[in-house]
Amino acid sequence: MAQPRIAGLVLTPGASAGRDHSGLMAIDEALSPRGVGVERVEFPSQAAGTRRTDPSAVCIGTVRDATMALAQRLDVPTGHIAVGGRSFGGRMCSLAVAGGLEVAALVLVSYPLHPPGKPDRLRTEHFTALEVPCLFVSGRRDAFATPEELARETAAIPGAVTLELVDGDHSLRRSEVTVASIVATWVAG
Repeated sequence: MAQPRIAGLVLTPGASAGRDHSGLMAIDEALSPRGVGVERVEFPSQAAGTRRTDPSAVCIGTVRDATMALAQRLDVPTGHIAVGGRSFGGRMCSLAVAGGLEVAALVLVSYPLHPPGKPDRLRTEHFTALEVPCLFVSGRRDAFATPEELARETAAIPGAVTLELVDGDHSLRRSEVTVASIVATWVAG
């Protein structure tokens, strides 16, 4: 039997959530029946129950370790694993990939292009190093990235970019099932 293009997905939460965030659980529940292994992880400070976020290097290391562990568990190379997550977690995954982590794709939900109200403070300098397929799912009213800003900034990504907009703000609370369906369809094809 041929290996699927994407055998597994490492999912990371936003800065103020953990691995059991309802949006991550919805994605897990949508993908697992399709035969895609999902590993929901959290960063060390989240696991310890503190409110501060870990330094980027720690988070990138967490993404790398989780990717290697999931690939080993599924007995595939990391090139068959996708990484991503919500907001801060997705950004850390994109930084890991830009830094050389070999994966199949990026799944970025509510990617924070900039802090709310500060569109001049872009978090996109690494986009030119993203040479894998990228899925961006964002709310039409997201204060961290308007649809126009997303379209403009993702044009710098050399990998194929799929941009999906759904009703909602940065939290996507009322759109979690829709988001999970979009992610599952894109990942599992």
